[in-house]
Amino acid sequence: MTPLPFKIGLNSFGEVATDDGWTLSDAETVRLLVEEAALAESSGLDVFSVGEHYRPGYVDSAAPVLLSAIATATKRIRLGTSVTVLSTNDPVRLYHDFSTLDAVSNGRAQLVLGRASATESFPLFGYDLADYEELFEEKLALFMRPQREETVTWSGALRTPLVACERTGPVRGRERGPMTTVQFRVSSPSTTRHR
Repeated sequence: MTPLPFKIGLNSFGEVATDDGWTLSDAETVRLLVEEAALAESSGLDVFSVGEHYRPGYVDSAAPVLLSAIATATKRIRLGTSVTVLSTNDPVRLYHDFSTLDAVSNGRAQLVLGRASATESFPLFGYDLADYEELFEEKLALFMRPQREETVTWSGALRTPLVACERTGPVRGRERGPMTTVQFRVSSPSTTRHR
């Protein structure tokens, strides 16, 4: 078995930046992240990833939009998420967002799906933290379906069902397979409640 090549990348949590003691605006920080990704590519790094936070002092709450901007400023570097909080995202919308990013970036999108180590997104988007485990498991099952199936029929306990919904939006070429997806799990719901 041939070992996989070692890849080196940078993760940004999108903290609002400072410059010589001066705090940059959120908009300036977003533009700086795009510049940092271009610099990472020109320095020879393989991956640039952003997080997903919903608290003051962070500008990475719209990772697919941010990564699409980075895609237009780069040519080679892989673009991904440090973590995408699947539990509080709609998996069908997320599939569309990242398949579009994958098309814009010419196949450079990658996605790390997580449960959340910071739980601000649960009340923000109307989810009950008591459903922490079930939300992730159900949404992961649905997220994987349009990557594998042309027509999706699905039902779960926490989301309205889909009945014979045809996959829409950009799709990777059949020779390249589904978008890169990595599953990441926080050890337990109690881990997140204390952060």
